[in-house]
This record gives sequence, C-alpha cells and structure tokens, in this order.
Amino acid sequence: MKKIILSLSALCLVAFTSCKENAAKKIEESNVAAAAERDAVASQFPVIEFDKTEHDFGEIEAKTPVETVFTYKNTGDAPLVITDIKSSCGCTVPQDWSRDPLNPGDTGQFTVKFNGSGSNKVSKTITVTANTEKGSEVVKITAFVKPDPNKPTPAAAH
Repeated sequence: MKKIILSLSALCLVAFTSCKENAAKKIEESNVAAAAERDAVASQFPVIEFDKTEHDFGEIEAKTPVETVFTYKNTGDAPLVITDIKSSCGCTVPQDWSRDPLNPGDTGQFTVKFNGSGSNKVSKTITVTANTEKGSEVVKITAFVKPDPNKPTPAAAH
C-alpha cells in the first residue's frame, strides 16, 4: 500500500513540476489585437431614428383600408439589422422592410396597412425588433374610424 501511495505521489510531483512553462509566452499578439478590436466593436450599436414615430390617418370610414410609410435612418456606429416588425393586432400589417444590414448613415422604410376596423378613436402599435441597444423600437398609428354608413342601426333593424 505504501508503494502505491509513494508511486502516486511521485507521479503527481512530476505532473505539477513539468508545467512550469510560462503561460504568458503562449499568447500570440495577433490574437490579443483581434480580441481588443472585437470587444471595441461589440460596444457599438446601431441607432434607429424614424422620420415620425406616430402617424394619424385622421377620420376614415369603417372598413376603409389605408396605409402609411415609416422611414428610418441608421445614425449609429454599426450596421442595423431589422429582424422583425409586428403590430399589436391583425388589422394592422407591417410589410416591405429590408432584412439586409443597413450601414450607418443609410435609410430604409416599411409600409403599414390598416384595414379600418374598430370604431371611434383607434390606436395601434408597431414593434420593430432590431439589433439596437434596446432591442426594439415602437411606432404608432392612430385613426378615428367613423361608423359604417351601410351598417343597419339597431332601430332600423325592426
């Protein structure tokens, strides 16, 4: 038993003393420079600025489809990538945006179609998911939907 313990002790001693080579000598300067550059770029984000954050369609007839265009610009230091645009309901459809990276200083746009559903004052939000620092931005559409003149009123239904 003493021989086994003595042998394991000697093996551990050899293993620990053979690793005396300085780990700092193994680091390549090119890797350090590449990591520093990567970390500097990682702290830069694109910034999305809209020409408007809200669009008011004004008064519209019920069931009348309308649309508007939101234009945006990348005012940040990194390429902007919009991964998704969703509305708060199915009656509002965002479409026609580019999934390609948008370089700093460049502009893009997307269309929002609203089918005129609802009544009175209607407000819908559109969430733009992108690689900005916040991760998402919100724009809004509003309208005053007038009653459908062809819809029978409860008094006329008798």
